[in-house]
Amino acid sequence: MSIAHKSQAGSGAWLMALCCARVLSASWFVAYSAVLPLTQVQWGLSGKEAGWIQSAFHLGYLLSLFVVGFLADHFGAKRTYFYSGIAGFLSPILFIVFADGFWSAWWLHLLTGLCQGGSYTPVLALVADYVPQQRRGRAMGWMIAASSAGYALCLGLVSLVLPYADWRGALSVVASASLLAWICGALALHGTANRIHARPAGESLFAAIPAVWRNARCRLSIAGYSAHNWELLGMWAWLPTFLTAALSAHGQTSAQVASVALALASMTYVANIGGSVLGGVMADRWGRSQTILFWSGLSALLSLTIGWLIALPVALLVAIACVYNLAGIADSSTHSTVLAESVPPHQVGAAYAMRSLVGFGAGVVSPVVFGAVLDFSGGGRMATDASTWGWAWMSLGLVALLGPLATFYLQRTTPTQAR
Repeated sequence: MSIAHKSQAGSGAWLMALCCARVLSASWFVAYSAVLPLTQVQWGLSGKEAGWIQSAFHLGYLLSLFVVGFLADHFGAKRTYFYSGIAGFLSPILFIVFADGFWSAWWLHLLTGLCQGGSYTPVLALVADYVPQQRRGRAMGWMIAASSAGYALCLGLVSLVLPYADWRGALSVVASASLLAWICGALALHGTANRIHARPAGESLFAAIPAVWRNARCRLSIAGYSAHNWELLGMWAWLPTFLTAALSAHGQTSAQVASVALALASMTYVANIGGSVLGGVMADRWGRSQTILFWSGLSALLSLTIGWLIALPVALLVAIACVYNLAGIADSSTHSTVLAESVPPHQVGAAYAMRSLVGFGAGVVSPVVFGAVLDFSGGGRMATDASTWGWAWMSLGLVALLGPLATFYLQRTTPTQAR
């Protein structure tokens, strides 16, 4: 009998089993970023076009999260997770087989995003349902850490496979993880009740939309999360390419660059894992708002500066990127915890749905803006120039500064004992 079968919902073993499934399902999230330097050359893409393909996934993902949030409220988080996972492991296969240029890649990457939301929002709802409040911040942190581990797994796998196969072969290995994720998740939730929270009499499912938006804490939480997502998703889309440029600036040959850059980028995602856990622990011990303020301020500072540092020794630049990734993700679980604790249980899915629409909407735009700034500042001709990358990264940092501002006002609306 598996650990998941022996453990009760909400226990540590139950959470770790779900985290294992999340590691595998999250690996596809950065799959395109892992091969972006190769597809950009093969398909003759500009920086803006390359950013648009990554944003297509984010667009599909935000729509998926919006839909599955309401599905989780109506049909139950467990049932939504199980059935949506089938589409989650089938759609990457279509991208690998049929993507051969900008438009085909854009539409197919959009489709993969549309099919991935069921592995995220329902799991957050399950954690909110079954994990006690005093451990909830850490539990959310472990779940976000599992996502980061999936990103590192993807980059590590691709870096190992690329010397022996093209980008399609490398992504085929990553896509197989989605099937394993669905199997692992189904086993983890075996025996877990499919809980559906009753709505007040006469209240429709979509009545939660205006109710959530009238909630001041929800609005501020969503605003802070949106600034966080603008920065984080832009960083994840372009960090492997940035490290590729840094390696080129230090004389690495073209045959070495892609594989080595991915291995280095995967190291920064390992730091990401630590940031997720650390942020969750801090949120439970020191308060939700204080945790968000500290990490969002540090990550915004790094966004404003890292691009100008491309000429640093590679080891030092990777160390800074590790701190950047740690800081960028450390407040993510706390944002999720704050939102879940700001609404009644029957509105949790709807709150996550609305947050996803706005927050991942920001994540759709930021990689495109980053690529456009890169093009405008000379990225097509001087990809290793500090000013080119400096201005591009600043496009993330300037918007990210809105996150601490929203959280400052959120703190003022929060009861002292809940901060």
